[in-house]
Amino acid sequence: MPRNFYAHSGRSADKQDWQILKDHLFSVAKLAAEMAKPFGLANAAYAAGMFHDLGKYTAEFQRRLEVGDIRVDHSTAGAVAMMGDLTNGVDKAIASLIAYCIAGHHAGLPDRLNDTPTCLERRLEKKLPSLDPVWKQELAVEIKDLVPAFARSLPRETAAFSFSMIGRMIFSCLVDADRKDSESFAAALENRIPDRNWQPLQALLPAFLERFNTAIKAKSDTTTELNRRRTDILGHVRAKATEKPGLFTLTVPTGGGKTLASLGFALDHAQQHGHRRIIYAIPFTSIIDQTVTIFSDILGGEHILEHHSTIDEEKFDPKEGPEGRDKLKLAMEDWAAPVIVTTNVQLFESLFAAKTSRARKLHNIAGSVIILDEAQTLPRSLLKPCMRMLDELARNYGCTIVLCTATQPALDNRKLKDGLPLEGRELAPDPHGLANQLRRAHIMNIGDKSNAQLIDALRDEPQALVIVNSRKHALELFREAQGADLEGLIHLTTRQCAAHRRTILADVQERLKNGKACRLIATSLIEAGVDVDFPKVWRAEAGLDQIIQAAGRCNREGKRPLEESIVSVFSAPDYPPPAEVRSLASDMKRVLNRHDDLLSLAAIEDYFGEVYWRLGSNLDAKAILDKFTITRSGADLAYRTVSDDFKMIENGLSPVIIAYDDASKKIVSELGNEKISPGYLARRLQTYVVEVPPKDRDILIRNGYVTFMQKDLRGDQFAVLNTESLYHQDMGLVWENAQYLTIEQQTI
Repeated sequence: MPRNFYAHSGRSADKQDWQILKDHLFSVAKLAAEMAKPFGLANAAYAAGMFHDLGKYTAEFQRRLEVGDIRVDHSTAGAVAMMGDLTNGVDKAIASLIAYCIAGHHAGLPDRLNDTPTCLERRLEKKLPSLDPVWKQELAVEIKDLVPAFARSLPRETAAFSFSMIGRMIFSCLVDADRKDSESFAAALENRIPDRNWQPLQALLPAFLERFNTAIKAKSDTTTELNRRRTDILGHVRAKATEKPGLFTLTVPTGGGKTLASLGFALDHAQQHGHRRIIYAIPFTSIIDQTVTIFSDILGGEHILEHHSTIDEEKFDPKEGPEGRDKLKLAMEDWAAPVIVTTNVQLFESLFAAKTSRARKLHNIAGSVIILDEAQTLPRSLLKPCMRMLDELARNYGCTIVLCTATQPALDNRKLKDGLPLEGRELAPDPHGLANQLRRAHIMNIGDKSNAQLIDALRDEPQALVIVNSRKHALELFREAQGADLEGLIHLTTRQCAAHRRTILADVQERLKNGKACRLIATSLIEAGVDVDFPKVWRAEAGLDQIIQAAGRCNREGKRPLEESIVSVFSAPDYPPPAEVRSLASDMKRVLNRHDDLLSLAAIEDYFGEVYWRLGSNLDAKAILDKFTITRSGADLAYRTVSDDFKMIENGLSPVIIAYDDASKKIVSELGNEKISPGYLARRLQTYVVEVPPKDRDILIRNGYVTFMQKDLRGDQFAVLNTESLYHQDMGLVWENAQYLTIEQQTI
């Protein structure tokens, strides 16, 4: 009787509970094919699944399962087979894509060729253990029809990128299917069932729409012109839901109800066209809670996955125990939830990722309605790769994408080379008219202003907002204002952790609503969709899009006279803005004299035209799009290099955990519990993080003010502030104060 080959070991000595390799391969192949079926890649995903663990048909790997502690490369053999005689007559480009996927199904997608031994070319040259010929009998399958229909007529100029995306989708299906089958096997050994059940969006839509309509009816208020406009906008946008899926813009001034209008469109559109999930992507973590709360109140929080993280979970040991493999952890890997609220960073860095943990979710992004809130915040240095990805998702993977903003970036291909096909795809009724009708403030340039002059201006306004370009300026202005004994003085900055900022914002909103003194000094984080309504706003010079976002915090509800609602733009000679902000401010100045009204859509379009003209090739500063080519021998794709280069935030900051309340202190105390996975703890601590310059964190650690908690157990993963006097309720973490502490103040 021929010996059995196994994929995974079990617990019994007689191997009765070990997983048969053939069973694993067929199971993964079928599951991967099912995942890839919606976008025409079922056959390719099936082939990847069948051959991904071909290297386990060796005596060496079977010995590893029996005795352990033996390194065996089992991922390369299937890639070699895909590039060899196995696939004679098969399109070499598609075969090479499958080879990338098989070679990378544990370590991540490789480059075809680079200076490391882990690139695909070097892997394919490796001398491998001999495969037992039994595999040919057990896996007798025909490899054919791997090329999806859409790939037969790809535009020449974008074909290489499209092929790279085909590879990503096959990889996502393979990795997810492999992990799910392995999870099921492990769960059966432990007599448990993985908790990863989410109801599908299509089954939930009738209830979602009923709840949405009820919520809208309850909010209905036609007593003001602004609310009547919001109602009209919502109705018009929802009426567009029957239009053909693809790319859309939603251009509505701040305060015009974009969030609810876009959600209503997404629900109606998904019902009309069968989309599988709704993904709402936000530029900043500072407002994600606000959006999640809105969606949860309407749809029910149990149906919503909130996915963002300040602490990098990829640092953590992937061998987490059952306690860490909770529904949330699994959901963050595969995005199978019906509604997902995430960040632009999480969305786009996943779409360009090489690592399995991030790329695993890609196949579930296909067939989604994706709403990009504040679309103008897409990083300019990566704008062209982002646009190419959005176009690819809409064109070939069944996605509908809504670019949602008050300051629509000029991404239309009629205005920007390599832009998006957006002609006739606006959802809002008469955006130019709305910009005039919903105008609630006007912009005034007031020249240079010192801190003392700003404080004098605040003294005359019991409710006012000042927005500056740096944490340093905000802190120093706040301290000087404290000396002036101003009532209701509040400071909002990323020196405070997100949980603390939520409390501060709630206090600000309560003060504004009840007419109490509220003089807020903030950084630009206040502009990112935060729902506050001030009579007067001062804004340090920046790009026009940021100025308009600041204007959205002035007379937001339209209850004050327009002529009294002023956004004063000033220069701060003592606090020069960062280089990028300075360049954007210069772009704004170039359009200043061409437009009487800086809040008009014409001015906004002109401004973005100036920005894109100045940047030119720097709209793809890392040359991401040049790293994908197709040759006669197959696809030459630098997956690993692109993943390393595609960073939406390159601030180089390091996290410090602030245990400032009972909830955070309890989580920190659990760091010593080895049964709790680090990823689970990281997710719970993410709202208690302040990011600081690495050199400053090093000083804090060196002087004992910050400690890597439970270092023996957790390594250098959790840097926790242990000096309470450095974190202030009004100012947040003032790391610059560390050198002035006395010995008595240095510990809690």
